[in-house]
Amino acid sequence: MTTPTSSRGRRRAPTRIERAAGRAAALQRPRVILALLLLLALTCVMLLDGYLRAEVGGDQRVRSGADSSEVPDAILDGGPILTFRGGRATTVSVPAKTIALTFDDGPNPTWTPQVLDILRKYDVPGTFFLVGSMVSRYPGIVRTMVEQGNEVGVHTFTHVDLSYQSASRVDREMEQTQLALAGAAGITTTLFRAPYSSETDAIDDYSWPVYQRLGKDGYTSVFVDTDSDDWKRPGVSDIVKWATPKGTQGASVLFHDAGGERSQTIAALPQYIEKMKAKGYTFTTVSGVMERQRAADGRAAGGGTPAGPRLQAAHHRATGLTLYEGKALIAAVAVAEWTVPALSVGLAIVGAAVLGRFGMMLVLARRHHRQRNRRRFGWGPPVTGPVSVIVPAYNEKECIANTLQSLARSTHPIEIIVVDDGSTDGTSRIARDAAESLGMTNVRVVRQENAGKPAALNNGVRHASYDIVVMMDGDTVFEPDTVRHLVQPFADPSVGAVAGNAKVGNRTTVIGAWQHIEYVMGFNLDRRMYDLLRCMPTIPGAIGAFRREAVLAVGGMSEDTLAEDTDITIAMHRAGWRVVYQEHARAWTEAPGSLGQLWSQRYRWSYGTMQALWKHRKSLTDRGPSGRFGRVGMPLVVVFQVVTPLFAPLIDVFTAYSMIFVDFRAALLAWLAVLGVQLLCAAYAFRLDREKYRYLLMMPLQQLAYRQMMYLVLIHSCVTALTGGRLRWQKLKRTGEVGTPAGAG
Repeated sequence: MTTPTSSRGRRRAPTRIERAAGRAAALQRPRVILALLLLLALTCVMLLDGYLRAEVGGDQRVRSGADSSEVPDAILDGGPILTFRGGRATTVSVPAKTIALTFDDGPNPTWTPQVLDILRKYDVPGTFFLVGSMVSRYPGIVRTMVEQGNEVGVHTFTHVDLSYQSASRVDREMEQTQLALAGAAGITTTLFRAPYSSETDAIDDYSWPVYQRLGKDGYTSVFVDTDSDDWKRPGVSDIVKWATPKGTQGASVLFHDAGGERSQTIAALPQYIEKMKAKGYTFTTVSGVMERQRAADGRAAGGGTPAGPRLQAAHHRATGLTLYEGKALIAAVAVAEWTVPALSVGLAIVGAAVLGRFGMMLVLARRHHRQRNRRRFGWGPPVTGPVSVIVPAYNEKECIANTLQSLARSTHPIEIIVVDDGSTDGTSRIARDAAESLGMTNVRVVRQENAGKPAALNNGVRHASYDIVVMMDGDTVFEPDTVRHLVQPFADPSVGAVAGNAKVGNRTTVIGAWQHIEYVMGFNLDRRMYDLLRCMPTIPGAIGAFRREAVLAVGGMSEDTLAEDTDITIAMHRAGWRVVYQEHARAWTEAPGSLGQLWSQRYRWSYGTMQALWKHRKSLTDRGPSGRFGRVGMPLVVVFQVVTPLFAPLIDVFTAYSMIFVDFRAALLAWLAVLGVQLLCAAYAFRLDREKYRYLLMMPLQQLAYRQMMYLVLIHSCVTALTGGRLRWQKLKRTGEVGTPAGAG
């Protein structure tokens, strides 16, 4: 709204309403940003969950058969523990009659606790090489593991073959696992075992640089002497046999506490421990083996301390930033672990609800069409008496003449009341001139101070001469038979209001075509369904008719909400009046022509609908007609106009996620299947309204772009409602391009 100037040329101070509107506009920007941030947060949560499950950044490649010519023979033929003390590669063997019991791929919520119970029962320590993503998902198991005196090592974050990865990816795999350990158990570790590794003689020219790099960073790489091959599930006896070293040799023995079904491991482990103890073996950790080696080196040197730095236990207490970052990671993963499954369940429910809605709309729309278009159908004696048409107008200079011109051709007797709501662009003058040029003697122009659309409509009702009032927007044009069709249902004395068929006139643009699909498919199929269920939630502001006595009885158009049309429709239901849909009463309206204006309009609609539902929440517990709407209509509106639109766009996000990271073909087929169902419903709606099918070519693009915008609008509205924000009615910019109904087709 521009600020008028005084006769002296000075700009007047903004009014209270204008200042409030400015403050409201300033408050909308943070809410839009918050809506976008929420969508970004959900996307990040999905990516984090996918990363934890190796859907994002997963790499299933495993190298085999590579040459090892660059690996020193002393390493290939050495013991299972590889250290780089003093910068020189050295291997350590497990002493005779000693077992370093190691477990890979955990923690697992089913199998790891059972392994820990067995180790505690037999007072045997274990060394667990943990996958960081699993640590972050099950921190409590790791905490218990460490508290029981077991040792932990890094098994990368996503269980990838590091010989294929870049240096930065290797660093990231290690650092993220250390952060997970810090957050879960408050420790970091110097032990490392590479995924898919076995004995030292399997080190090749690709993996050797990785071990060297990690050795310089202080890591001790751990391999195996003896592999139980329990992952093959060969049977308990074979697992025990294969895990037993020859003679009295010591060994680093490999079991798995995760990575698959491990019931055979759980059964074999007690037998194995009992067998080895009976043979005189002792069990220790990898650090225990290294301590024994250090002690032996010290004795060999005459009891002194061995050369080089003293070896420390593998665990180090996490402090400072590492500890806090680790706790933040665990917290973020906990959110993802709860959010993504909940969203998945929610989307499954929403998907079922959406498909159910489509099915219900098709069945009820067909029934509605056949019922209302059969030859013997009638509302009662024809309604032929004159009616009052109320046209609220605020700065409608581009459209008001076209609106009056369309009403001048009405085949039903009408009086026209144009209520100029404080326009500053000469709307009232243009209306009078248009009426005079058209020879219309049935037009009255009523001016009032700017008070909003509800006040303008109430003013028009007070000035109406007839018992039936038709309400329309100042940018809308009627067909000649529109009013005649619209008022026929009033032959039934139980009918208090009638919703017409609003059509998008400016549909030649992409945005206009999207809204055209929405109006035909969404709004009009919905109205047919709600009509049969007797719980129509909204009579469109562009075209609706009311009994004047009913409007006055419910207190007129309320200013309590931004959706005065929804508010009064629900009020009519609660008062016991029937509200019906008249498909043949068509009105052509100018839809928003830009994304910004579309956002403003749908934001107002969405927020206003929430306000109206909250205002009439007591209908949920009322008796009679009010209770019928509360227990039938209100749940349907909440589910179909708030909940499902809020979640439905996330289906596209999940689809895109699945296409990129999971299964492109399956995700694409699922998305196309849902689109096919929607196209079927849209095609049927277009058939009922006798619309041209070519606009349906825009539907796939509408699903990708338009629906995401509607999602953000709805989030914006929810945030506004939750924060107690208020929003004034907003005037959209009009072009006047919807001139006549014929031209609009």
